Amino acid sequence: MRDFVILTDSCCDFSAQMVEELELSVLPLSFVMEGAEYFNYPDNRDIAPGEFYRRLRDGALGTTAAINPGTFHDAMEPIVRSGRDILCVSFSSGLSTTYQSACIAAGEVQAANPGSRILVVDSRAASLGQGLLVYLTVQEKRKGRSIEEVRDFVERTKGHICHWFTVDDLNHLKRGGRVSAAAALVGTMLQMKPVLHVDDEGHLIPVSKVRGRKASVKALLDKMDELVEDPGVVFISHGDCEEEAVALGEAIRAKYPVERLEINYVGPVIGNHSGPGTLALFFQGKHK
Repeated sequence: MRDFVILTDSCCDFSAQMVEELELSVLPLSFVMEGAEYFNYPDNRDIAPGEFYRRLRDGALGTTAAINPGTFHDAMEPIVRSGRDILCVSFSSGLSTTYQSACIAAGEVQAANPGSRILVVDSRAASLGQGLLVYLTVQEKRKGRSIEEVRDFVERTKGHICHWFTVDDLNHLKRGGRVSAAAALVGTMLQMKPVLHVDDEGHLIPVSKVRGRKASVKALLDKMDELVEDPGVVFISHGDCEEEAVALGEAIRAKYPVERLEINYVGPVIGNHSGPGTLALFFQGKHK
């Protein structure tokens, strides 16, 4: 059985330490802010998360870009030429064209390297929801499963990765077209906080609005109570509000037998649209 590499992209929002631990190959998405282009590397070599969120708070706006087929091609070709196959788990096609780029490159590289296998899966996930799916994928690979068996596991599991999050400032969602200008104005005046999730198609969907931050954080816990199927691994990401993320993790640990809980920043590609103060909870549930 040929060895294979698990390839993903930086919208998994893993730290450099997690990338090393899980032996992943991670390609960065990019964004432009204040006239400069930055790549979203897991080690934050181009821009630190705190600096990115400081600029957002000061009014800077960014534009984000998917990974193009050429970048995937350049990453995939040396791997298959080394005799290994590739399982690529990509950022949701409902939010980016990154998945389509990976499919185009996979077809080209396989055509040029007969006998190679490159399997591409649309995670229909984002941030540490994508990260949770990739983490579970690595655990399956480490059980000695074949690339096809692991691919099938990813396809079965991705519909059970729950993404529930809230944001602190409706204006970032307004700029991304997720809420209307009128709703953002009224919601801001009334201190309304939206609760959103990522649906089965990988789209970002507003679900409800509650008044005040405490209520919106409680809504995340309530959703976990309603949907959780396996609380063993829980991931939390945040838009520069680490104390709240830690408090949410402690509340979950007090209630569930969590074996692993990881907390990290919402990366700049997603954070550009969700804004500072985003708090997101990811777990395995009955359904999304």
